[in-house]
Amino acid sequence: MSKELIVKNQISIQAPATMVWDALTNPEQTKKYMFGCQTVSDWKPGSPLLWKGNWEGKEMVFVKGNIVSIEPGKYLAYTTIDPNNPAIPDIPENYLTVTYSLSENNGITELTVTQGDYSTVADGEKRYLETYNNGEGWNPILVQIKQLVETV
Repeated sequence: MSKELIVKNQISIQAPATMVWDALTNPEQTKKYMFGCQTVSDWKPGSPLLWKGNWEGKEMVFVKGNIVSIEPGKYLAYTTIDPNNPAIPDIPENYLTVTYSLSENNGITELTVTQGDYSTVADGEKRYLETYNNGEGWNPILVQIKQLVETV
């Protein structure tokens, strides 16, 4: 594949960026919108980031990666892979990068999420289409984050 395959979604949230950031990085908050998964990380560049949850009574890691770049309250980039998918070898070339960009203006935060580049990873087109999901991408999760933060 030569064309970049990147999922990109954006949402406006009527809350300060600090509150949105907390929803993105606080394990007690992430489990409310990320399918019951909590983030586990020390949030430093190069450190692991795990998304842990329970499946049939057993704790497991659903997604893993590493922090690439972080500017608290403004920007986060991390790599990600599903460690439970035997069809995708757990090698650096198969990790995708997810970014969160936050910009606040008059108490309204614009949150932009990107995930990709699927064109460079194993089964990239299939994984892209599953994530893109007819244009939905991250939208269902972003709507849940918006509801969580705006109803605090």
